[in-house]
Amino acid sequence: MPIQNSPYDAFSKLLSTSGHPCSPAELHGVLLGRSCTGVGFDADNWLADVAELLETEPTENVRNALIGLQEMVKGELTGDDVTVVLLLPTDETPLTERAAALGQWCQGFLSGFGLNCRDSSMLSTEATEVLQDLAAISQVQDALEESEDGESDYMEVMEYLRVAPLLLFTETKKSAEPVAAKPSLH
Repeated sequence: MPIQNSPYDAFSKLLSTSGHPCSPAELHGVLLGRSCTGVGFDADNWLADVAELLETEPTENVRNALIGLQEMVKGELTGDDVTVVLLLPTDETPLTERAAALGQWCQGFLSGFGLNCRDSSMLSTEATEVLQDLAAISQVQDALEESEDGESDYMEVMEYLRVAPLLLFTETKKSAEPVAAKPSLH
């Protein structure tokens, strides 16, 4: 029995009834991508970044939902857990639709990260590889078929995407911290 009111479906319905032609997966990706650059969690900056994607000024209920989504992401990135909950369709949704949403999430992440990353040359090889993986995954929607192997591949990619943002967030946070001066010994 499908989940009638999954967070993804509820957010999708809120966006579509408010006249915003974007997917919740892409919005969540943009939010996580920008957050992983170390820009902080100021709600006005987040709403300004997402305004172009929304194409119209968000209504009060959409603003509140976006701010709530940001608070959730902030808790995930700054908390003790080592995983991020992705805003994607439920497992009952056909694999092709879930794969398309996964691609939208990756595209959103890359967009949010790219627009806010101050200096990508400072990224480690591992972080650069994560971004390259996200670019490759964003093209995956046509490659997954309704099968056990397709489901397995999808789950594997999802697990990877639950930890990849944490690596990028940790790395950009480290590079943004000032280097402490060594105490003098005289």
